[in-house]
Amino acid sequence: MPTHAEKRHLPYTPEQLFDLVADVERYPEFLPWCIESKIVGREGNVFYADLIIGYKLFREKFGSKVSLDRPNHVHVQYLRGPMKHLSNHWRFIPMPDSGCMIDFYVDFEFKNPVFQKLMGVFFNEIVRRMVGAFEARATELYAASASGGKAARSQSGRQS
Repeated sequence: MPTHAEKRHLPYTPEQLFDLVADVERYPEFLPWCIESKIVGREGNVFYADLIIGYKLFREKFGSKVSLDRPNHVHVQYLRGPMKHLSNHWRFIPMPDSGCMIDFYVDFEFKNPVFQKLMGVFFNEIVRRMVGAFEARATELYAASASGGKAARSQSGRQS
């Protein structure tokens, strides 16, 4: 079961980064391999989303429950699709310099053991590219309003 934990210090507010991650319907605009995303239901601070992820001939639909605690936390719970399980969270921690530390975590396992093994080989790079896409989107949307204009610093780690 691959897991990935990563922390990045960005010069944006927790509110800005929370809003970016919570805006699931815009993922196809910037997230690699995200072909379609749709919110299919809402209940208070929870929504249900379907994402279609694809690469070349591969396409899979994922259903998830997304719990929001603005501006601190986004938690994604897997509901249906090609996985045995998926758990993902984003935490947004305010920093003294007015920036924000993002604490990102994902843990998953595919039902298909062959695909699981194949994904394991590329998993770390795929997740880094996806987190990097969120960072690039934040820069595109919020760089002009970033306080201090400090360059982003990052720390990352991987566990298997």
